[in-house]
Amino acid sequence: MSFDYDLFVIGAGSGGVRAARIAATHGARVAVAEEYRVGGTCVIRGCVPKKLMVYASRFADDFSDAAGFGWTVGETAFDWPSFVAAKDREIARLEGLYGANLDRAKVEILRTRAVIDGPNRVRLGDGRVVSAAHVLVATGGRPVREGGFPGAEHCITSEELFDLKRLPKRLVVVGGAYIALEFASIFAGLGSEVTVLYRGEEILRGFDMEVRRHLHAELEGRGITIVTGDGLTAVEKTADGLLGTTRGGRRIGADEIVLAIGRRPNTGGLGLETVGLELAENGAIPVEGVFATRLPWLHAVGDVTDRVALTPVAIREGHAFADTVFGGRNVAVSHDLVPTAVFTTPEVGTVGVGEEDLRAKGIGHDVYRSTFRPMRATLAGRGARTLMKILVEAESDRVAGVHIVGPDAAEMIQLVAVAMKMGAKKGDFDATMALHPSAAEELVTMRTPSSSWRPGG
Repeated sequence: MSFDYDLFVIGAGSGGVRAARIAATHGARVAVAEEYRVGGTCVIRGCVPKKLMVYASRFADDFSDAAGFGWTVGETAFDWPSFVAAKDREIARLEGLYGANLDRAKVEILRTRAVIDGPNRVRLGDGRVVSAAHVLVATGGRPVREGGFPGAEHCITSEELFDLKRLPKRLVVVGGAYIALEFASIFAGLGSEVTVLYRGEEILRGFDMEVRRHLHAELEGRGITIVTGDGLTAVEKTADGLLGTTRGGRRIGADEIVLAIGRRPNTGGLGLETVGLELAENGAIPVEGVFATRLPWLHAVGDVTDRVALTPVAIREGHAFADTVFGGRNVAVSHDLVPTAVFTTPEVGTVGVGEEDLRAKGIGHDVYRSTFRPMRATLAGRGARTLMKILVEAESDRVAGVHIVGPDAAEMIQLVAVAMKMGAKKGDFDATMALHPSAAEELVTMRTPSSSWRPGG
């Protein structure tokens, strides 16, 4: 058959852009459709602007700590509109770079909505229908907006936080996962009075329990109120802003209430039902092999598949898809040992499994643990403490998990992941010379297990 394109990509986020560009370099005729802005969630309203906000929120610590090191800092003030304007300029610059890279690769950019209109067919926003040998869905995820209680329409999601007209004096964040905690930490650093409201027993579900508890204590030590085991039942507008009522009978006033209660694959209204594609219960597109659905011409990468919802994963998947389908190479993507970070203050960096995972699998293990006061905190007079934890399989000596809570945790965990991907054992860590003075040296100087666990023990 003759098609208008070899590849048509729906969604110009990280995964879709990488797939489109690499496929084009292999000689494919490629088009990508984007109804919002090129760059997707990560660049436009996700990890990039959020990291800029993280940097902004940490200057308060720098000003405060300076006195302990002999500096005299004058009066300081944070101007939210100035920051938002600077952030928007940087995002616009990055969006331009993404578009320029696609142009250089000779990828046609269609700034319109696109939906599936039958086998190998895509209908554009202007009604035009085009055909493609392969269609790749890379529409990412979207925040859950349904609070399930009266007045939920008065709440916002993390996406609206980037463009608030003014800095809220009182902020309530509903949720306990990394997005909720990152924004709670950011706005607390910028001077807002922040309350985290989470229905679970402890924040950061899915992470090692000791990491969760340590971060909880550190965030509370920085002035954030964390309420677990409770949730909103109603939100009403008042003359003073918003008033939230909880199941536990709490009444919490706020200027803004943020629903950070999860994200779902962004597959609504894509026309997938026209080709009989059955989605997962949460709307995710099931894929196998070359990120293919049960229809050999229809593929998906990134958050829309609901496997590992991280930008680098989407990029790797998009690249592997293009290399395999259009480059004549059989490239696989491993979702094992994916490092991740939570950009709270302090940061969390983790790779591998937690203690609870090892116990659930019945794997005997030793725990190497160190908690200490970061060197900067000594003269600054802060009580913050860093946690470092290494989990080692008892039988093989293989390092199964590394968890860090403290300054620069994200930077450290990236290099730890390289070692673990190579199959590092605890003996390899022990044989590595320490770099002194640094926090990272603790990773190679822990010699005696803090605790051990064996099946049946």
